[in-house]
Amino acid sequence: MPEQSNDYRVVVFGAGGVGKSSLVLRFVKGTFRESYIPTIEDTYRQVISCDKSICTLQITDTTGSHQFPAMQRLSISKGHAFILVYSVTSRQSLEELKPIYEQICQIKGDVESIPIMLVGNKSDESQNREVESSEGDAMAKKWKCAFMETSAKLNHNVKELFQELLNLEKRRTVSLQIDGKKSKQQKRKEKLKGKCVVM
Repeated sequence: MPEQSNDYRVVVFGAGGVGKSSLVLRFVKGTFRESYIPTIEDTYRQVISCDKSICTLQITDTTGSHQFPAMQRLSISKGHAFILVYSVTSRQSLEELKPIYEQICQIKGDVESIPIMLVGNKSDESQNREVESSEGDAMAKKWKCAFMETSAKLNHNVKELFQELLNLEKRRTVSLQIDGKKSKQQKRKEKLKGKCVVM
């Protein structure tokens, strides 16, 4: 399938087993699977609103292993926005995002203008938590990116994560909402924010 120029490309990075595919599948298909199946690379498409017209949100779910550095570089160079996922149950998975973030900086240059979300997934597993919410927040401030904790399993903050990422895009107005019907509350929100909101 040829890539269209109005595709909006989001790339999801993170260590193996942190729940990258679970977040993407929960968002795109509304499903969650308990079993772990490692990913090499998958791309999912979702139709979204972009500058008052329709475009495709293309989500690239990358491998958690370090065996494919060329694929990683290519994903970064083609990506418009990035989701960096760690598991709140694994401090190591947060550490593993540092070289990925550094590579994004290296390839993209000025990252302040690029939407990046640091995401602590598996927030439902509080009894196994190794990384406090405040630590994720501090890392995001250091990296000048946004931060959110999610649970793909409980469908907590999943849609919000993608909407927030799109809200960070300053060069165009991108939104998950495409049907044009807005509540009064949403219209008020948009006046305040100048951005679209998920239905």
